[in-house]
Amino acid sequence: MDKPVVLIAEELSPATVDALGPDFEIRRCAGSDRKALLAALPEAHAVLVRSATRMDAEAIAAGPRLKVIGRAGVGLDNVDVSAASRAGVMVVNAPTSNIVSAAELTVGLLLAVARNLPQADAALKDGRWQRSRFTGVELADKVLGIVGLGRIGSLVARRMAAFDMRLIAYDPYVQPAYAQQSGVRIVGLDELLEQSDFLTVHLPKTPETAGLIGFDALHRVKPGVRIVNAARGGIVDEAELYAALKEGRVAGAGVDVFATEPCTESPLFELDNVVVTPHLGAGTAEAQERAGVAVAEAVRQALAGRFVPEAVNVRMGAVNGELAPWLLLAEQLGRLFTATAGGLPGVLQVQVSGEIGRHDVAALELAALKGTLTDVVEGGVSYVNAPLIAQERGLRTELLAGPDHAEHRSLVTVRGVLPNGEEVSVSGTLTGLQGRERLVDICGFEVDLPLTGDAVFFRAPDRPGVVGAVSEVLSRAGVGIDGLRLARTERPGEVLAALNVVGRVSQAVLDDTAARIDATRSWSLEPSGRAAAS
Repeated sequence: MDKPVVLIAEELSPATVDALGPDFEIRRCAGSDRKALLAALPEAHAVLVRSATRMDAEAIAAGPRLKVIGRAGVGLDNVDVSAASRAGVMVVNAPTSNIVSAAELTVGLLLAVARNLPQADAALKDGRWQRSRFTGVELADKVLGIVGLGRIGSLVARRMAAFDMRLIAYDPYVQPAYAQQSGVRIVGLDELLEQSDFLTVHLPKTPETAGLIGFDALHRVKPGVRIVNAARGGIVDEAELYAALKEGRVAGAGVDVFATEPCTESPLFELDNVVVTPHLGAGTAEAQERAGVAVAEAVRQALAGRFVPEAVNVRMGAVNGELAPWLLLAEQLGRLFTATAGGLPGVLQVQVSGEIGRHDVAALELAALKGTLTDVVEGGVSYVNAPLIAQERGLRTELLAGPDHAEHRSLVTVRGVLPNGEEVSVSGTLTGLQGRERLVDICGFEVDLPLTGDAVFFRAPDRPGVVGAVSEVLSRAGVGIDGLRLARTERPGEVLAALNVVGRVSQAVLDDTAARIDATRSWSLEPSGRAAAS
């Protein structure tokens, strides 16, 4: 089979390609060249970008095979996440790859603005010894106002605490008790503006944050404040900042980001008390390598159809180390449910019982839904588009947290009632040190069958000769039996034969076997293929 094509549209670290491994065909194009990008996308299964490539609705539509867009960085300004979601394309980024680099750049800009370091450097290299001109201010005992106490803001707080600065922050989404652990006092924006000697910005750019530090804010600041923005351009209004600097209300500024980039002309560049850098927040070798490796690993998982923790457009709860192995089980149970039912219910119930139910198990609901739809939908089902496909088909899900189970430490059950009133359910668990997936129940028939290989199932009258007849037909077709379980329920007269098989069971062989034992239902499940039923 041809290898999936991964299109690298911008310069990424060599470690990125190494992390992808040998399983993919790597192609390259200049993502900033629109014509070249659109020409390269039709055969791509994944595309890796940084910030210069626009993956908008047009670009996404040009890639009918696309499964995942990987952004080797934090922001997603250049990716149309909504268009990707509608197309069933997963979007992943590297949200923590550059937080250390961004925090360190903020510290560097603070020091440069406080001590006039670039200006003094330029003067001396120009032959001018001007010590008195570049007298600066200390950071110790000054108030640092942090606008946005997220991951980067928190790192800045920890580093500036070592400079003996007094730390306050404005962030309506952070609890005061959490901030206090880092020695930060949460205040309102007005109080922060009035008290801060230095002010740093660490917010995403949204309609609510754009222009947050604008005319009103810059008229409420403490006179002589120094402002650093290494977050996103446009959060600090550049025209208003220029006016405040000219009037002396703001003593200095460090700016790494601009409303329009690349930016090579700005009134701010005319001012001696401004330090500017060309969006260097993630500009370290370490950050670039971390970002590339992170998205490469995410692409590998996405193209394998697995859950990707970094996916930004997957409606899924938290997935910790204990929950992750259960995702494949839930997906397999979903596929087995559809094969067993031969159709879809109006409501799909996913019940999680026992120890695993103590976690946030929303991910298992989505995994089961993906599995349920996998063999009945053309064009592929992903964690991204499964909820949309379900909505289009009138299928909704319910997640139930069940009590501890009498026989299993943890158990996942997928259940639904078909339009004819028949209830279908399948249950499974993980066993052993390796956490192997096992089927333990189908519609009340207690079975004990691995879910890691091909399997076939027959529901038939309970009479002698079932095992022999099944074995004979399968053997004649060249299909080996790796395990067999006959299960009964409290209802007499019916038996379920569940078999792990070696070799593909065709529909003709399945039908022939069912006819030999007068089976009322027969179905098969291939973990890497499609389920079949009759």
